[in-house]
Amino acid sequence: MLKCASFCLSLLLLLSHGCSNGGAGQSSRLKYKATGIAPEEIAVYEGWFGHPRHISAGYSSHDPAVIARQIQQAKGLGISAFVVDWYGDREPFIDATYAAVQSIAAKNAFHVAMMYDETDAEDDATDEAIADFTMFHDTYLASGAAGRQAYLTFDGRPLIFIFPKGGHTDWDKVRALIDKWNPVPMLIDENLPGAHADAFDGFYAWINPGDRGWAADGSNWGQGYLVNFYRTMKSKYPDKLIVGGAWSSFNDAKASWGLNRHISARCGQTFADTRNLWRSVFPPDEPPPFLMVETWNDYEEGTAIEPGIPECGSAPNGTVPVSLSNTTLPSAHKP
Repeated sequence: MLKCASFCLSLLLLLSHGCSNGGAGQSSRLKYKATGIAPEEIAVYEGWFGHPRHISAGYSSHDPAVIARQIQQAKGLGISAFVVDWYGDREPFIDATYAAVQSIAAKNAFHVAMMYDETDAEDDATDEAIADFTMFHDTYLASGAAGRQAYLTFDGRPLIFIFPKGGHTDWDKVRALIDKWNPVPMLIDENLPGAHADAFDGFYAWINPGDRGWAADGSNWGQGYLVNFYRTMKSKYPDKLIVGGAWSSFNDAKASWGLNRHISARCGQTFADTRNLWRSVFPPDEPPPFLMVETWNDYEEGTAIEPGIPECGSAPNGTVPVSLSNTTLPSAHKP
């Protein structure tokens, strides 16, 4: 009886061990992986400076010399693309910025992608999105569009990011539209999959303090949020394209829409930690395809890395030049 029990127990352990490994292997194998040993680093770019509704950043987003300088600076830091906020014909100023960035990027071996800001309006949100996407395709992705070769792609497919607002858009209908394009773009939504999940090819992490919420001293920098995002995407949605998030700080005191929300720079540690947290979830041979720096130049919400990463007591202005060299270390909304 004892020998039989021992044999049966051994057989059970062997079988369960085999099943466990097989299941884990299947759940952890990503459909879309980085082409190198780490995610390609891209950065969100705000193109509204110089418009009277926004604070002064010391430059105009329409100045070609400024855009060219920013592109060269970003390239020097290892950033390969700007993901430019775009509102369709609701914001002609920003549309003009996007046009300039795409054209100049093409001349500087740089890439650009569009982040579509959904309307807040409840009525006709889907119709507006369809009209905006059609406008964008015809103006910036169609054959002969200025700077079209600079558009960011993955596996030959253009990447389009979505920044949700009102939540009234029927993305299944938008998906039906863009599926007719050639090449068919990849649609990337914010945070974990929710309604209309099947309409999206991937998801990106966005600045978020996590379940504990915003701390007055900014100490909730988003570790729990990012870990949960990575683990959930890896285990439940390995067939989706995963875009990680990295941020250095958050402070919306200068924004007209500000709500006194803060994430502390922690003497530069917040940027280092968010930038490297993916390493604790994904194996070395399966890095996610992209890591999105949030942001390059949002001065109103205090997330800009353009002037450098805040570092305590090291420089008169409280920042040091940002470095994106590889180092291994252990939701906010815009208008």
